[in-house]
Amino acid sequence: MESLFCCPLCLGNLERSEGRYHCSSGHSFDVASAGYTHLLPANRKHSKNPGDDKEMVAARAAFLERGHYAPLLSALCAAVLDQVTASSPVLLDSGCGEGYYTAGLHNALTHSGRQPRTAGIDISKFALRRAAKRIPQGEFAVASVYRLPLAARSVDLVTNIFSPLAAEEFARVLRPGGLFCYVVPSARHLWEMKEILYPVPYENPVKREDYPGFDWVGAEQVRYGLHLDRPEDIMALFRMTPYAWKTPREGIERLSSLSQIDTQIGFDIHLYRRE
Repeated sequence: MESLFCCPLCLGNLERSEGRYHCSSGHSFDVASAGYTHLLPANRKHSKNPGDDKEMVAARAAFLERGHYAPLLSALCAAVLDQVTASSPVLLDSGCGEGYYTAGLHNALTHSGRQPRTAGIDISKFALRRAAKRIPQGEFAVASVYRLPLAARSVDLVTNIFSPLAAEEFARVLRPGGLFCYVVPSARHLWEMKEILYPVPYENPVKREDYPGFDWVGAEQVRYGLHLDRPEDIMALFRMTPYAWKTPREGIERLSSLSQIDTQIGFDIHLYRRE
């Protein structure tokens, strides 16, 4: 079966057979028992197991499964269904994580009568194990967003949700007229949590960017309040954010002592059309 992925070594088309991917140049990549493959060459890895570890992935998956970010998924699906018209669209989720949004989009497209072909890439093998289980018919690979293992003009929809942005690569793999969905936090996303973490909280910078090769279509806003009454959910949410890497110990201790919290949630879904 012809794969959506291409060979990361020679850029040739990959074929998928039982348990492996292979190209006409003789390069071969095993499919793990969990259903994903590894398309990140060793010389591009910065650690033995890059990306989120097993515990971080499990905590995020549990948080998302409890529906705390369901309004975002619903708005994302609505935007995609409104903008993507292909009957058999190719979807790439760049930085797909454990596949919560990937599966939601795949299922929404399927239920609308489309026949999507879905791929996801991430640098965490622990996340991809879960993503591959969510969509057994999809294709998932350890790979870099900055060197996507996909052919030029082979994708109808690229989603980028809280992941590194590689606009040039997205433009390369998208077909003309293809859609790029980019999700970013609003100015006061998690404001009440930040009031606990920092003596002087700050708003997130909010600015629409223009990217070469893309026309900005518009943005969908998602705003709601979130009540958490499980300490494990509070800390899981914290660890899903960049604050986990730069918050002073005192702030983390204040947050971890809470049994509940109410905070604002805000996202902007920016939509771009490939020229």
